[in-house]
Amino acid sequence: MKTSRTLGLTMLALAAMPFAVSQAFAADKNVPAAEIKYEGAGGSPLGDVEMHQDVNPKAPAMSKEEFEKGRKVYFERCAGCHGVLRKGATGKPLTPDITLERGTEYLKTFINYGSPAGMPNWGTSGELTEDEVDLMARYVQQTPPQPPEYGMAEMKATWKVIVPPEKRPTKKMNSYNISNIFSTTLRDTGEVALIDGDTKQIINIVKTGYAVHISRLSASGRYLYVVGRDAKVNMIDLWMETPDNVAEIRVGLEARSVDTSKYKGYEDKFAVAGSYWPPQYVIMKGDTLEPLKVVGTRGMTVDTQEYHPEPRVASIVASHFKPEFVINVKETGKTLMVDYSDIENLKTTEIGSARFLHDGGWDSTKRYFMVAANKSNKIAAIDAKEGKLVGLTEVGAIPHPGRGANFVHPKFGPVWATGHLGDDSIALIGTDPAKHPKQAWQLVANLKSQGGGSLFIKTHPKSKHLYVDNPLHPDTGVSQSVAVYDINNLDAGYKVLPIGEWAGLPDDGGAKRVVQPEYNKAGDEVWFSVWSAKDKASAIVVVDDKTLELKTVIKDPKLITPTGHFNVYNTQHDVY
Repeated sequence: MKTSRTLGLTMLALAAMPFAVSQAFAADKNVPAAEIKYEGAGGSPLGDVEMHQDVNPKAPAMSKEEFEKGRKVYFERCAGCHGVLRKGATGKPLTPDITLERGTEYLKTFINYGSPAGMPNWGTSGELTEDEVDLMARYVQQTPPQPPEYGMAEMKATWKVIVPPEKRPTKKMNSYNISNIFSTTLRDTGEVALIDGDTKQIINIVKTGYAVHISRLSASGRYLYVVGRDAKVNMIDLWMETPDNVAEIRVGLEARSVDTSKYKGYEDKFAVAGSYWPPQYVIMKGDTLEPLKVVGTRGMTVDTQEYHPEPRVASIVASHFKPEFVINVKETGKTLMVDYSDIENLKTTEIGSARFLHDGGWDSTKRYFMVAANKSNKIAAIDAKEGKLVGLTEVGAIPHPGRGANFVHPKFGPVWATGHLGDDSIALIGTDPAKHPKQAWQLVANLKSQGGGSLFIKTHPKSKHLYVDNPLHPDTGVSQSVAVYDINNLDAGYKVLPIGEWAGLPDDGGAKRVVQPEYNKAGDEVWFSVWSAKDKASAIVVVDDKTLELKTVIKDPKLITPTGHFNVYNTQHDVY
């Protein structure tokens, strides 16, 4: 990838290229396409939020209707990379001080043909019409509209306790094996499906926020917390006769993360959720979601020490060593160890690592949090016991581990693994500083996978297999299958399981992308979502981990756009 070229050089080069040459040059990069598809999947919920148009006399004229259309396109396709305020995130800044100098014709070329550094060729690919390319070239020269702030008053206005704690069951009122329930995101309907892992039957379809990003469990395993991209948090009581919502709140306008207090003596006491917009997190009561404390994350970046106005809260986990939440702030590259033992006198340890912190998971001891600084192509290791950075490892292009995968390598001992959005490598990082100090926080091996576009990698302590998906790969043969490795014979390469084919879905043009391997509690089954469009058939495929053969397929008209699914026991106990 020719990532060292500046925006200006790229624009000049593209403007000078013949149409066919520049189109091929901009469009032949599968890796950036996967990232763009990921960042822009479904668009930002902020596209529907009312914002004020600030008319800049230096900018090209735009009617209010044109401005609103441009804003909608921007938040659907561009904000994930360039930021809400266009200050730049994983993509370049697109603020008026830059765009006005470039001019409309210059920007039209850039938007139309894309760039070798990763900008998609929105025009020549057919994603945007000629009129829309012109519209967006004019839109990015306008003053960026700022979404409204969202504080305690706004949160309390959305907070609902549907079933108060005193009216909830005092014991489990159903016969379900709760520890083997799967919480499955039905992305485009704003729901989660609770599926019985034993019988493979749907227990309930629960209304939630839009495009639920993750499901997390309380320390006791009784309550399930989910957060939608629209920042709505739902709390589901698994003890009810039919598990359902007991509380809900909206903590912002866009979000991705939620978790609960896990440290001894604080089990189920607090919940915490982080927002993309506004850039902040909120600590809530664990039994009602009543908001208690809102904390902003705007501040200086870890590298250039420059102020960033919208550092998004990415992943959050709860420490097992202290009463702390581990809060990762994307654009500033900082991990915040937030002590919740006294939230009125909140103490925070700030740990700097690398910018663009995203997702991650614990090592096998649950002491070290391994978090991907995705656009920096690094994995940071945070010591939750000592409260400091202990490792920063260079890996492949755009690591995206989900929570990663822990296993014992035959040669290097305990390792944690991540796949990548941007290349076909699987990075193995040593995680045992006590018995394997030379390997600790080092890239000890790289496996070759089917390709880029990977979102999740998974194994289990009782399994000898390692599964890697590639749902955003451009080749349907790859995106509709999964690679599986024998942990004890990694040099043998991978075997491909045709999950999409096994789903037996109709040939209706659905994407059938295979996403997120997830084990059952026993560790002898692996579940995969086969994800198609809202108007196409989807399914969940269950594979026998011992034989790598199809075990069953779960189909139901209510399983609309299933994506992530989270086993209660494994999520509660950080088994991955």
